[in-house]
Amino acid sequence: MSNYKLYSASLLSGILLILIFPGFNFEILAWVSLVPLFIATRKTSPLTSLKLGFITGFVFYIGVIYWIVIAMTKYGSIPMAIGIAVLILLSGYLAIYLSLFTFLLSYFCNQQSSISNQLRYILAPFLWVTLELIRAHFLTGFPWASLGYSQFKTLPIIQAADITGVYGVSFIIVMVNTAIASFIESITPLHPPLSKGGSGGVRQFATKYMIVTTLFIISFSIYGYWRMNLFNSQLTTHNSQLKVALIQGNIEQNMKWDESYQSDVFDAHVNLTMQASREKPDLIVWPESATPFYFQADRNFGPKMIELAKNSGSFILFGTPGYEIKDNGIVSYNRAYLLSREGDVVGKYDKIHLVPFGEYVPLRKILFFIDKMVEGVGEYQSGEEYTIFEIRNPKSEIQNFFGTLICFEVIFPDLVRRFVKNGAEFLVNITNDGWYGKTAASSQHIAMVAFRAVENRVPVVRAANTGISGIIEPTGKIAKETDIFVTTYVTGEINTGLLQKTFYTQYGDVFAYICSMATIFLVMLSRYAKNDNYRTASL
Repeated sequence: MSNYKLYSASLLSGILLILIFPGFNFEILAWVSLVPLFIATRKTSPLTSLKLGFITGFVFYIGVIYWIVIAMTKYGSIPMAIGIAVLILLSGYLAIYLSLFTFLLSYFCNQQSSISNQLRYILAPFLWVTLELIRAHFLTGFPWASLGYSQFKTLPIIQAADITGVYGVSFIIVMVNTAIASFIESITPLHPPLSKGGSGGVRQFATKYMIVTTLFIISFSIYGYWRMNLFNSQLTTHNSQLKVALIQGNIEQNMKWDESYQSDVFDAHVNLTMQASREKPDLIVWPESATPFYFQADRNFGPKMIELAKNSGSFILFGTPGYEIKDNGIVSYNRAYLLSREGDVVGKYDKIHLVPFGEYVPLRKILFFIDKMVEGVGEYQSGEEYTIFEIRNPKSEIQNFFGTLICFEVIFPDLVRRFVKNGAEFLVNITNDGWYGKTAASSQHIAMVAFRAVENRVPVVRAANTGISGIIEPTGKIAKETDIFVTTYVTGEINTGLLQKTFYTQYGDVFAYICSMATIFLVMLSRYAKNDNYRTASL
């Protein structure tokens, strides 16, 4: 291929990857999105493959996380030039993972050998998952737009996430892409036939690989339909239901921490709460930082919040800044409180995984010149306890247990599963997606929430300041959802205690770690094949 065709192919893959995510929702394209890149890097040098992978990754992430500029400039009061620079730097960092993907495939597997070429296609899905796992944990972790999330609406395929996590869906997508690429290679060789088998060997491998991939897809689908049917059958015999109301105050980000609007912000949530209380929900959920004051210390709004819980007749979970007085001074937290029907504080949760540069500045001594984007309070500290809240129905004496994830936390599957492992029967996600404006970020965010429901087989309810608020079933189906930037509330019933703890809940990312070990094994095998070819050539 000419350089023009190579770069065009990598650019095409980047564009296709953008189109498969919320905002465009052409998720079907995920199954061919990497094919141009695979074909382009089939016989290129490792350095060229690195460049092509970087182009694909950079275009992809620029097109998916573009909303960072809006969050930083419109709501964070950061100059446009800096906002664009941050987008470029973050997209460049994320693109490194894709460039490493193509580089390593080329470095280890692009020798003139049919065995080595076959290993390239076998290695690809394992290597992809390994790099996604690293991206989810390296530094503070940023697993946004992992490939599997593109399929959040393809319910039969994503059910296997209760075993593999989102990584299993990413694996099968890459496997399908490699199978198609190997098939295209077998019918339209781009180079003279390789030694040791020639074009016939390539076709034979492509045929076998297509068959294995097809069996994988069929297995995923059969398991998915079985899981969904199991859930539906349990609904017919299950009587433990909890009624929830989700409040969407729709408060503009620039108003939330303005003291002159404090009463208006509070009253907006109170009015929606009293409207929702007419439907007698067991639990009313307000969004993250719904109360722009320190609930535990405010002598005006604090008592009003307690009185509201009494008047509503429901438990109320709400987000607010909190603090503790420690030896080193006052420590602030991004907190959620649960009030009982009697107005008592029955629990609190402090956010564990904070947003870097949003809720705290990492390496502050070095980056002393950078301030936080969040308005209103001092720098937050991380919580340490995976708090499980309890709701008791006074009439039936039924107890329900749930965990709370605050905003960004819900994108970390290993963190989320710990709440369910500790006894949560359902999950609550409170968030303020107002930072994203009217972009695709809110839809991208709730797509990840859907996977948390599947992985742990629990319903998830989500209250977002500006949307999307909604109720997600254990199958990942978004049963109810609001539009963004509307003032509203949504009520619905969730079924708790339906299924036992999943494999993923109990053991976490075992599948991803197995993929990492398989990657090491296949890399060693490819090096052996290369050395064997060298010895044969010498003879």
